[in-house]
Amino acid sequence: MPGGPPRVFLPPLHLRGQPEAGGAWSGMRAAVPSVPAVLCGSAGLLLLLLRWRRWRGLWRKVKEARERQERGLEQMDKAVRAFRQQHPSVNLVSILSLSLPELSKKIQDGSLPPEHVFYAYVGKALQIARETNCITEYMQESETQLQHTKPGEKKGLLYGVPVSIKDSINCQLMQNTLAVVDDRICCPFPTQANREGWLDFVSNTPHNGHDSMLGFVKNIDKPVAEDSVLVQVLKRQGAIPFVKTNVPQSLISYDCNNLIFGQTCNPLLYTRTPGGSSGGEGALIGGGGSILGFGTDLGGSLRFPAAFCGICALKPTGNRLSKKGVISGICGQKSVTPAVGPMAKDVESLALCMRALLCEDMFNLDSTVPPLPFNEEVYSSTQPLRIGYYETDFFTMPSPAMRRAVRETKQLLEEAGHTLVPFELTNVDYSLYNFCFRGMFADGGVTFLNNFEGELEKGNLGIFFWLVKSPNWMKTLLSWITKPFVPRLSNVIRSLRANTVEELWSLHHEIEESCHQFITQWKKLNLDVMLCPMLGPALLIGYPAKLSVAVSYTMLYNSLDFPVGVVPVTLATDEDEKELKNYQGYFRDWWDRGLATAFSSAEGMPVAVQCVALPWQEELCLRFMKEVETLVMKKNMIV
Repeated sequence: MPGGPPRVFLPPLHLRGQPEAGGAWSGMRAAVPSVPAVLCGSAGLLLLLLRWRRWRGLWRKVKEARERQERGLEQMDKAVRAFRQQHPSVNLVSILSLSLPELSKKIQDGSLPPEHVFYAYVGKALQIARETNCITEYMQESETQLQHTKPGEKKGLLYGVPVSIKDSINCQLMQNTLAVVDDRICCPFPTQANREGWLDFVSNTPHNGHDSMLGFVKNIDKPVAEDSVLVQVLKRQGAIPFVKTNVPQSLISYDCNNLIFGQTCNPLLYTRTPGGSSGGEGALIGGGGSILGFGTDLGGSLRFPAAFCGICALKPTGNRLSKKGVISGICGQKSVTPAVGPMAKDVESLALCMRALLCEDMFNLDSTVPPLPFNEEVYSSTQPLRIGYYETDFFTMPSPAMRRAVRETKQLLEEAGHTLVPFELTNVDYSLYNFCFRGMFADGGVTFLNNFEGELEKGNLGIFFWLVKSPNWMKTLLSWITKPFVPRLSNVIRSLRANTVEELWSLHHEIEESCHQFITQWKKLNLDVMLCPMLGPALLIGYPAKLSVAVSYTMLYNSLDFPVGVVPVTLATDEDEKELKNYQGYFRDWWDRGLATAFSSAEGMPVAVQCVALPWQEELCLRFMKEVETLVMKKNMIV
């Protein structure tokens, strides 16, 4: 026979003659791998190798993004050093002390060069970025935009003002920033001092736009094709976007941490969160590194950072400012209304910003925005206001500092001649579970879950993802089991059920009816505006992820789609800390216990209030905010 006789395998001599069944020889024979087993093992090994290779590629992208961030900071440092060498007598500190209206006036009348303002804020932003990790990208083309400003040209209201932009707001490289000479990319108007940094920049930066990452690795190196409408209008008004700022992964958080850039800290106390999701903006502006910034708000994402970092912010009615080119954490949902809005050190800066943005450019670039210019008469009115107020929503027990902030502000307003009327807030728990949580995750959380597909890290959302993936019957069962022991958890689980189209339409109708009822109650009391608590002081880092239900004070007004602003009014005191020891919450569950811990040891941190108006009445909201700010400043001057 070809190849010789077949080979016969015999057991060792000492095993011959023993029963085969269950014997050692049968075990040895079984140990010989079969072809299917080898194939399965090889396939498994191949999958592991492919996964390892993919993960390695993702980590490489993370490393490149961090290196680009660091190069940007180094270029900021080079640019500021070069400016100081050329202008050693310029007092940058005095520039940083100006309010936005004062700064804008000086730039407009020519007494303060835009170049001095720009590099003053680049230098301060660099300092705050090193301290808090708030900046993700330096827009070096802003230096070229600065060089394009001409003394004789028509000036917008924000002419020469450097502004910061949240990561999720699309920013394209400035048109005509790059020129090609002899097949080489170069700056059209490079100064000798900045040429080296410019060439380094263009060799390491995509040339068509900046990334809007949202903390996701898959969004690295995906530069946007064009500016958002907001950024287009800012540029037409003369503003100079110069940095993008950090956000939490997915934006659905009021902390500020992601795998790519890490944790952003509060500039006032590094152990506290700056809030989120516009946390990078809050930290940068709160630390003095930006005079005007822009963020978004789906459940308090403008207001948390403002309150935690001691600055002001305005969440407008959802469509008062264009959201075209602004990326949402959960695209497509309509139950909870997101908004884009400004953040600044004071209310007058917010008002100046809104005057600039509510212009023909905004209305022409996005025809879905109603053509409502800024109403100066309403904002400038001095008529006494009729103000509703409440100290608690009976869902999240206010900290002692929160309750005191409302009471002290109420007293100041009454002493100034305004009328304060108690407002009875009801069914906040129902609104939060059914309108907000259920509305955002009406598809069972599938859209939110898909955002994390292929990501290296999913934060602390393991249990949440397991719930999202569970069938409706499982969610219903878990909700029923947990209801006697942890009723709030039970309601959260139930809100994650996937809805039918009919159920979703019914939910939208219910949200509309609830809004009408709220407005009816408002008008029965003949109110102009409302004074409300704002969560604070700033929580310890890491706690927002454990305390998602604490958004009740803010998210209500996204569901209602009312304009609402935040104004800091006081600081947490030792007496607040003593009273906090008796804090138990309304439900006495782990969320309440966690919130008491998160509030603790925050003496000296700012505490804010919310100022609310009816839809499309941003000017009245700002007027109320200005009144609160003015009265608080007068009180502090007397003290």
